[in-house]
Amino acid sequence: MLKLRQLTAVALCLVLFSSTSSAWFNVGHMAVAYVAYQQLTAEKKLRVGKLLKKNPYYNKQWKALIPAGTPADQRDLMLFMIAATWPDEIKEKGSAYQNDGDTPPTDGSAWTNTGYKDLKQHKYWHFIDTPFTQDNTAPLAAIPSPNAETQIAVFRQTLTSGKSDPLKSYDLVWLLHLVGDVHQPLHSTTRIGAGEPDGDHGGNGVKVDATAVGNTNKKLHLLWDSLPGDTTDPSAALTAAIAYGKSLAPADPVLAKKMDAADWINESFAIAETSVYATPISTGDGPFTITQGYMDNAKKIAAERVALAGQRMANLINNELK
Repeated sequence: MLKLRQLTAVALCLVLFSSTSSAWFNVGHMAVAYVAYQQLTAEKKLRVGKLLKKNPYYNKQWKALIPAGTPADQRDLMLFMIAATWPDEIKEKGSAYQNDGDTPPTDGSAWTNTGYKDLKQHKYWHFIDTPFTQDNTAPLAAIPSPNAETQIAVFRQTLTSGKSDPLKSYDLVWLLHLVGDVHQPLHSTTRIGAGEPDGDHGGNGVKVDATAVGNTNKKLHLLWDSLPGDTTDPSAALTAAIAYGKSLAPADPVLAKKMDAADWINESFAIAETSVYATPISTGDGPFTITQGYMDNAKKIAAERVALAGQRMANLINNELK
């Protein structure tokens, strides 16, 4: 029976930690949550713990990922970290959630906020495609709505309201994820070019070769997603996220106090313009050979962004969750 439970947990991990389309891979999202959890008040830790239990994956999947014998406080931390990956989990093959496209559908369903009875994946909530160009291509594409910025505002409003706990649970889990998303520079931009007048979708249209610097991802977007960690090993994912979170320097205290999501997105957009689409990344779709200097700078930026996202998420929960 013990062996069967272990095999079941491994199978669940393989599902939950195999996403290839997140902003930050799961290690990065869980590291944001790790940083945030360290800064939560005791009262808010109890509150979020109660809310997370409303998620349909809580008992069926998340609890099975916690190693036997884990102390209660560490178990609650790990569940909080796993919750930050849920909006990517529901995109996995075999989930009950409907793929309603990468762009917002026009039937009004993109704007719904009805909690767990909503079985749409809402992939377009994960990013905001703010356009820019390096080759003077015009016109620049319009920013689709809803997007990460609009949804962060909607979900924050729920947390401060007197609305039901099941809805607050849904919105909290989305916020745990989206705050991490918009701190990944390529989730806040799309580069317009002569060959891509509709944009490169946050670097997904840009090919790279990073094998010389120890990274096997072939797209610029995935390269940046992988910077906090790229493991899909079920026994290593939580451990890697905790280790990465512990390694981070504290967030800049001045920047951490900025609680307008528009500021977070503008920061990411500026980083994308100046540091993501920088040498050796040029115009066109590549492939571009990643240098060690580029990789070192990217890792530094990723560490700063994860630390900021975690501190800001903690501030949000401590100050806004009722």
